[in-house]
Amino acid sequence: MESLDLVRHLVLAVHFLGLAAIVGAFFVQMRANDGFATGVVLTGAITQVVTGLALVGLRQAGDLEVDNVKIAVKLGIAVIVLVAAIIAHVQKRRGGKVKPAFHTAGGLAIVNVLVAVLW
Repeated sequence: MESLDLVRHLVLAVHFLGLAAIVGAFFVQMRANDGFATGVVLTGAITQVVTGLALVGLRQAGDLEVDNVKIAVKLGIAVIVLVAAIIAHVQKRRGGKVKPAFHTAGGLAIVNVLVAVLW
């Protein structure tokens, strides 16, 4: 295995861990009304955006094919997930309503998985 492939696989593993943080927290707390783990979702969302961009760069560096339209759609969804996670985290710190933004982040993360797998 080439070193670039090894790096790409390690970044992909971290990308999956970011996804697990978002979706796992979402599923565990789907029916909750308070006490949301917004920090976990925010960390996962940041991880997803950073590692997703890194994966695209690594694919291009390795002369592998990249579907730019698919990547643009996934990045757009990931940014919305990140913004929703930020809003949820800020609302939690201020004592405001967290549930709508938390559910938006979790639901759109699942949509992003479906785009990745089905496109």
